[in-house]
Amino acid sequence: MENHKKPITLGSEEGKSVSVGGSTYRILVGGKETGGAFATIDMLVPPGGGPGPHAHADFEESFYVIEGEIEVKSEFGTYTATKGSFISIPKGGVVNGFKNRTSHTAHLLCTVVPAGLESLFVEIGQPVAAGQFLPPPVLDAATIKKLQAIAEKHGQQVFPPDYLG
Repeated sequence: MENHKKPITLGSEEGKSVSVGGSTYRILVGGKETGGAFATIDMLVPPGGGPGPHAHADFEESFYVIEGEIEVKSEFGTYTATKGSFISIPKGGVVNGFKNRTSHTAHLLCTVVPAGLESLFVEIGQPVAAGQFLPPPVLDAATIKKLQAIAEKHGQQVFPPDYLG
């Protein structure tokens, strides 16, 4: 008999949900379940939400816009991603970030290869119920310094909010 792994199944409210910078990220599958191969995160990004400029040299990150719209910025310019759009940030450390500049929540599906980004989200986020939003934290100098140190531990670089203009 072959040694098959059991399929992973989650209901619409299952999985670990964390509030990260005011957005709610539900980890659908992480490195623990995939042997480090990939992680998939369901992201709800409220108006004004989204990560500031950051870079990750050692993994690829892709997004599919399920609902809503986000403005994606990178060193290569700005792209408005609407429902059905796909964005892939390659390995290598391209500085990138995105914002929801609309008045409606954006819903994204994010996959990272290899896994690891989900561990950063769990460490910096606060546990919440699926779909629950918390206000974004106040980003004073001490908080930013702490977030930068945690991000570095997870292979991320964090840049000032105005880095990409």
